[in-house]
Amino acid sequence: MKTIEIDTKCGRIKGIEKENTTEWLGIKYATAKRWEYPQTVKKWDGVFDATYFKECAIQHRAFLDDAKVNAFYHNEFRKGLEFTYSEDCLFLNIYAPKNAKDCPVFIYIHGGSFTGGSSNEAHINGTNFAKNGVIFVSLNYRLNAFGFCSHPDITNDEGVCGNFGLYDQVSAIEWIRDNIASFGGDKNKITVAGQSAGAMSVDILISSPLCKNWFQGAIMMSGGGIQRDVAKPLDKEKTRAFWDEIIKYADCKNIEQLKEVDKEVLWRAWDRACKENNPKTMLYTMPIYDGKLLTKDTFKMNNIPSLPKIIGITQNDMFPIILKQICKKWVKCDKNSRCFLYCFARDLPGDKNGSWHSSDLLYAFSTLDKNWRPFEDIDYTISNQIAKSFIAFAKTGNPNCNAIPKWESGSKKIMTFCEDTKSKAWMTKKLIKNTIHGGFEV
Repeated sequence: MKTIEIDTKCGRIKGIEKENTTEWLGIKYATAKRWEYPQTVKKWDGVFDATYFKECAIQHRAFLDDAKVNAFYHNEFRKGLEFTYSEDCLFLNIYAPKNAKDCPVFIYIHGGSFTGGSSNEAHINGTNFAKNGVIFVSLNYRLNAFGFCSHPDITNDEGVCGNFGLYDQVSAIEWIRDNIASFGGDKNKITVAGQSAGAMSVDILISSPLCKNWFQGAIMMSGGGIQRDVAKPLDKEKTRAFWDEIIKYADCKNIEQLKEVDKEVLWRAWDRACKENNPKTMLYTMPIYDGKLLTKDTFKMNNIPSLPKIIGITQNDMFPIILKQICKKWVKCDKNSRCFLYCFARDLPGDKNGSWHSSDLLYAFSTLDKNWRPFEDIDYTISNQIAKSFIAFAKTGNPNCNAIPKWESGSKKIMTFCEDTKSKAWMTKKLIKNTIHGGFEV
């Protein structure tokens, strides 16, 4: 392994030097104690070793066999890889062109229902972006009971409660804005992207006054608009009973005692409460109105930020007809009509699960070779089309490029990535059928 060292505002850092790119893995961007808001890293001692991935956020995989609990996604994204888990998990990864200077920056926020996931998974790799002149950044943030505790009794002196995982994301972006020039990036050319829960996070970030004027564009894959429209955030008081159950299951008397219990005790108590509150659990485990980052005034369907956006779904997504309607609302509410819609409709080879939720990530990040499926030439063609579109968008705010037919914004038709990629009308009957049959859980 060939290494490289550079100076940043935080101090000196060592990364990996490759033929055309450099990689900086597991950079510490913030520190945070349980249920406290992150403190962005300003300085570190010595040379920071960014040649390997660091810890992921605590999640079910820390205590259970992922291959049994979540076999489908384990086989797609995690099989054969080793992960370590910790409450100290606030790390990010940077993939940059060699000798980069003033490059646009693409920040990716992973999905996982705000309960699982990691930026260290095989399909999240920014090498192709870096080879094409875009700096790619992925990040970890706190999840589940550790990242989204919303018991009213933890409200701080400013009146802010919960959403610790979202504030981690804000802290990561603050660190990137402060330091990305050292890696050859331009902080004024940041595109923020996410998938599923990551897309929901992007929706919140671009709408928040805390992040005003931070982004030149946004990409939301299978999740943009969900909390604005069909799963609106709760107020903290509406989550009290759920968290009181967790306190009871952990044999604690109050939230202060729960804050001090072992991480596995907390996670298992939270997991038990989740199972016993289905199907309402999703509302209790997602971001809430916290009074600062996410508020009712800023997060309305008719208050869409005017920056350029790409919003997409997969053909066999979870509840695709609902996502379809949300996408259409985005276009209608975007006053400047700079909203580009897509549908990923390639049925992946190897089984009969079609274009399942998250499958477009393998194509967008050019990581087909990191997956078990017997991909064909057409898959690599589609991957090239999506990847080049995203790269063009990161550079110009427009996804049009020589790899695809003309992609119009605000159109009633959407760019459909498939064996015959082009703008098409929504395939309503198939979307309805897929909605009835449901989808996979991340």
